[in-house]
Amino acid sequence: MSCGLLAGSLKPEHHSTTDKTAAIVILDEEEELLQSCAEVHQQEAATSSGLQRRDRKRKMCDDRDEMLWCRSRQNGVVQPLLTDLYQITMAYAYWKNGKIKDRAVFDLFFRKNPFHGEFTVFAGLEECLKFLDKFHYSDSDIEYLKSTMPPSVESEFFEFLRNTTAKDVTLYAIEEGSVVFPRVPLLRVEGPLIMVQILETTLLTLVNYASLMATNAARYRMVAGKSVSLLEFGLRRAQGPDGGLSASKYSYIGGFDGTSNVLAGKLFHIPVNGTHAHAYITSYTSFNDLQIKTLAHKDTGEQRDLLALSCDYRNQIAADLNALVSEASDGELAALVSYAIAFPDGFMALVDTYDVKSVEASAKRQANVTGLNLTNKLLTNGSNKAPRNGARHNPIISDEQTWSHKSGLIRHGELGELYVRSGLLNFCAVALALNDFGYKAIGIRIDSGDLAYLSQAAREIFQRISKKFDLPWFAKLIIVASNDINEETIISLNEQNHRIDCFGIGTHLVTCQKQPALGCVYKLVEINGQPRIKLSQEVGKVTMPGRKTAYRLYGMDGHALIDLLQRVEEEPPQVGQKVLCRHPFEESKRAYVIPTRVESLHKLYWKDGKILQKLPTLAETRNRVRESLGTLRNDIKRNLNPTPYKVSVSDDLYNFIHDLWLQNAPIGELS
Repeated sequence: MSCGLLAGSLKPEHHSTTDKTAAIVILDEEEELLQSCAEVHQQEAATSSGLQRRDRKRKMCDDRDEMLWCRSRQNGVVQPLLTDLYQITMAYAYWKNGKIKDRAVFDLFFRKNPFHGEFTVFAGLEECLKFLDKFHYSDSDIEYLKSTMPPSVESEFFEFLRNTTAKDVTLYAIEEGSVVFPRVPLLRVEGPLIMVQILETTLLTLVNYASLMATNAARYRMVAGKSVSLLEFGLRRAQGPDGGLSASKYSYIGGFDGTSNVLAGKLFHIPVNGTHAHAYITSYTSFNDLQIKTLAHKDTGEQRDLLALSCDYRNQIAADLNALVSEASDGELAALVSYAIAFPDGFMALVDTYDVKSVEASAKRQANVTGLNLTNKLLTNGSNKAPRNGARHNPIISDEQTWSHKSGLIRHGELGELYVRSGLLNFCAVALALNDFGYKAIGIRIDSGDLAYLSQAAREIFQRISKKFDLPWFAKLIIVASNDINEETIISLNEQNHRIDCFGIGTHLVTCQKQPALGCVYKLVEINGQPRIKLSQEVGKVTMPGRKTAYRLYGMDGHALIDLLQRVEEEPPQVGQKVLCRHPFEESKRAYVIPTRVESLHKLYWKDGKILQKLPTLAETRNRVRESLGTLRNDIKRNLNPTPYKVSVSDDLYNFIHDLWLQNAPIGELS
């Protein structure tokens, strides 16, 4: 779903029919429902007392909010006019030439897996079905089309469009959240030629980005591993509000654990997470900025001075960790204390705002010039060598930058002796003070610097404090890392044995910077029962004609072996029986497969104007992604040089394709 300007988030707009450029987002039936709801309440209110009328009015508002909430699950932008103009002009040409009763079959598929990988996660089906269910040209749509189309277009055509719905369309699809592969139809759309042609652009826009985003998220999940949490932080970098909401939804489907996007949390019931910005820290300059310094004990309710206790702990742990209290920012400590007072049960702090120089540490650095490189080598276990998977090592910052980068967490000298700077020292002081009030801090976020080294050092500090104060939970404080993270960054951090518990990922995730488009296409494969084929000098662009269905064949180890496309008239493959699987275009590539399990991929989802399958929740679709990925061998899913998954055709379909190819290919003539 490409959610952005939701129907439920806008007030109805009223335009005269002479306003030819009006862009109506609210669907007409929504206004009718609101009006009907209001009329019922007005009738009831006519015989009610003043108090009853007030209650009725309140109930009417509740009904409206509930109705708008339900409608908000269907994106108001996704409507028949969300299409390319040529779909309408082709529809008129078909209509003009009497092709109203022609029936067609289209396949929606892609030709190449994204991100240099060998799998794709199919997403967007639910929104396609909602689009079919709500398909209707409103009066304002018709008026706009009349103003846009040439004057020669007959008025009867617009009446034809006004009465057009998707009730005569039949849609077969693969289950949303399934792993899919090139050339296998994700959707098979059957119905009146004009109608199924009009659907093309909208179905493509609903499937393309959704599948790309879910695939991208699944790849991040695989490289991060099961034990690390992933949060989507990309709203501010997304391609507009529509892209931001879609990214939140489909990254969750792909395996992310939560989002910072509050509206996505409301609409899709995705867990929302967040800390605070650097601006919150820098808005405090000294202890004088603290208006409230006390906090009530969680159990006793006794009010005590949290700032004073935090200062006491800062003095204690600074000495134990060879830190300099003079380096720590009082403004930062004030900010953290204020945040802890606001969220004592959820204290998660950003700790890399300031870089406070240390004369003592700088002097030690001059005396131990080789200490930094030696420590890095020890901590990363030689990770500056080329990674085992062949990816180029790409540290977040260089060794020289570690001393001067804005990430002011730590400075280290010979043999890894730690010099705690402002952020981490202040956080630990506040966390220890909160413990005395009966609360447990959550953890820290690092937004810059050498994330592998800083996470290792922070974990070591947490362990030291845990041991000193006999607080086992302190050693397990959560470390969140952000800062322009992509797949390669996570792979590099894994090689360096990072101690990060959670990644906050934004730009590279939501914009799919590695590949910005999936490339799904929508091709005519049958018209009035006659198969159609598109020929090309590029074999990869030759379409496979006719109505087809797909099966996934599994081996003895439970992994998927191959996807098999057949003509719908063929008998499905059987477990334990030999099946000839052929490459669609290379005659010599063929193999017999004896499946231990056969999965029919295409299900009937829409017919006679009704959704025929129970639509899963987002959580169920998310589980489907995990289960479907689990059926693939690891070599197919690996990041570097993955093994291609095979998609084949039956012997009957192979011969059918090539016979039709020869019939339609022109024969050259030499003289």
